[in-house]
Amino acid sequence: MYPKVFLASVLTVGILSGCQTAPPPPGSIPEINALGGGVGGMGQGGMGQMGAGQGQAGVGGNGQYGNGAGGLNPNGLGGAGQGGYGQGGYGNGGMAGQGNSPYSPADLNNPGSILAQRIIYFDYDQARIRAEYLPVLEAHASLLAAYPNLKIRLEGHADERGSREYNVALSERRGYSVRDYMAARGLKNQQAEIVGYGEEVPASLGHGEKSWSENRRVEIIYVGE
Repeated sequence: MYPKVFLASVLTVGILSGCQTAPPPPGSIPEINALGGGVGGMGQGGMGQMGAGQGQAGVGGNGQYGNGAGGLNPNGLGGAGQGGYGQGGYGNGGMAGQGNSPYSPADLNNPGSILAQRIIYFDYDQARIRAEYLPVLEAHASLLAAYPNLKIRLEGHADERGSREYNVALSERRGYSVRDYMAARGLKNQQAEIVGYGEEVPASLGHGEKSWSENRRVEIIYVGE
């Protein structure tokens, strides 16, 4: 017969040796976000998804754990991956493209890009868009459709001829004309605010046709720039 103390010890060792460590509760493993449209990590408490995001190369934003990663290239393998602590990296990618636009927000600061053209001029007493500005508006519409977080303000203006009330209404019609053309090409109406200044904010202070032609305009202002 073995002593009771010895038997108790054997039983204790046997019980302990048969125990298994409980797996960590779901979600306790830190999540690793997807970088751009690339490989997802442990997003949403499990394995992230492999593959590219959709559309244009994203521009990473600032997040809790650093900068979000954008897309891989401007040819459609962009978009920010999802998972972890936000979109496009540890944080909010925010500007990830969703469409097939050849443009990115970086082009707004490129003097050689068509997106550097932000002023649309009009004929006297007209709100019809002149043919020479259609490619400009199409380029801006393409960018805005691909980056729905971008917003613009369309500031309409008129020359000094006509009453103040008439010119304010005319400048607003010009803003809506630009908005409607771009909306037909992907711009969401909520991305654009329209303001009509009439003759109150002239680009040129002269009183001849040269100055008047410079004042009949709509300026495309990107909010937050």
